[in-house]
Amino acid sequence: MSSFCRQPLLTETVDPFFQARILILEDNVNLVANLFAYLEPRGYVLDAAQDGLAGLTLARRGSYHALIVDWGLPTKEGVEVIRALRAQDCHVPILMLTARDDLDDKISGFRAGADDYLTKPFALAELEVRIEALLARSRGRKRQLTVGDLSFDLDTQRVQRGARQIHLSASMRRLLETLMRASPSVVPRAELEETLWGDGPPEGDVLRSHMYELRRAVDGGSEEKLLHTLHRVGYRIAAREQN
Repeated sequence: MSSFCRQPLLTETVDPFFQARILILEDNVNLVANLFAYLEPRGYVLDAAQDGLAGLTLARRGSYHALIVDWGLPTKEGVEVIRALRAQDCHVPILMLTARDDLDDKISGFRAGADDYLTKPFALAELEVRIEALLARSRGRKRQLTVGDLSFDLDTQRVQRGARQIHLSASMRRLLETLMRASPSVVPRAELEETLWGDGPPEGDVLRSHMYELRRAVDGGSEEKLLHTLHRVGYRIAAREQN
């Protein structure tokens, strides 16, 4: 586990005194109050943030067993918060709680790295059982991203293109994970720069050289090219059938 988003270990045995710590990212104060009123008596320890940047900071620094994230947050949308956390090796279970109920939004939420998706309005009892399921599944599950014949095992950090194993630096793996989670959508340049350097990217177009090296590693020797550039916009990874 990286130094970001330190997730407490969950034991395999049931501990009657165990209290799951949950971070809620939601700007509706009435909803947050309802969640606290319902979940705290059931033994959950809760923190909350009302904007995306504050929530991202808490998630990076805190030790949480799960996150509940709204999409429409001020300063940084919930889906962007999730992508940023996943790109920095944060594997804490995340439930998106949002009024966006279109299929495309749900797909985008899952591809950003959400583990579950619950639309508003919702029943508090359903929210609770979904949290329980996330906490149970977070023990010992295998996590793998796949785009075309490219696969990335997030547990072993093994990257393969077909039968060919690809060796990448830690920064290259962070870029690749961000792109594969968003596939086939385009990831803006600014988001990729934040993935590598946080809020202080270096001067000059250093990202371009990183993407050049990643393209050589991923697409070198393969007839089908997976890594695509959208000039002045960003990059995406997509197989031919997804174009």
